[in-house]
Amino acid sequence: MEPERIKPEPGQESVWDYPRPPRVDPSTQHVEVYFAGELIADTRKAIRILETSHPPVYYIPRTDVCDEFLSENSRTTYCEYKGSARYLSIKVGDQIAEDAAWQYPEPSKAYASIAGHIAFHPAKVSACLVDGEVVQPQPGEFYGGWITSDIVGPFKGGPGTWGW
Repeated sequence: MEPERIKPEPGQESVWDYPRPPRVDPSTQHVEVYFAGELIADTRKAIRILETSHPPVYYIPRTDVCDEFLSENSRTTYCEYKGSARYLSIKVGDQIAEDAAWQYPEPSKAYASIAGHIAFHPAKVSACLVDGEVVQPQPGEFYGGWITSDIVGPFKGGPGTWGW
């Protein structure tokens, strides 16, 4: 049973208006990711992936990410749309965030534009910002959507939402 869509106010987007399969949406918003006092990523060239019932996931060009803090690990997952994801951990000093980021080194053809980009899970880093606004993580552990004041739900990810 799908939940009742929250009607967006002017200037807002409803995740229930996003398509399936997901849409690729280039963004010029200022996107920042922080962990343990370090700026890990900073860009105005992100790509948003917009999928029904999910807040946007921001993919940041690898050239705008501080690689010195990242290391690949053995975790992988598979998305029916994008293909096989590889996960990365972040380490700053003695602080580590396992599986805090992921990438699609060889995404499916429809999502080729996210090759060379990294997404960060906002619940696993100190802060993610979009145009200066601190984002709220999408509910649950699995999805990594970024909730800002211009996005309305309800959002998939919390208890009882797997069937949406």
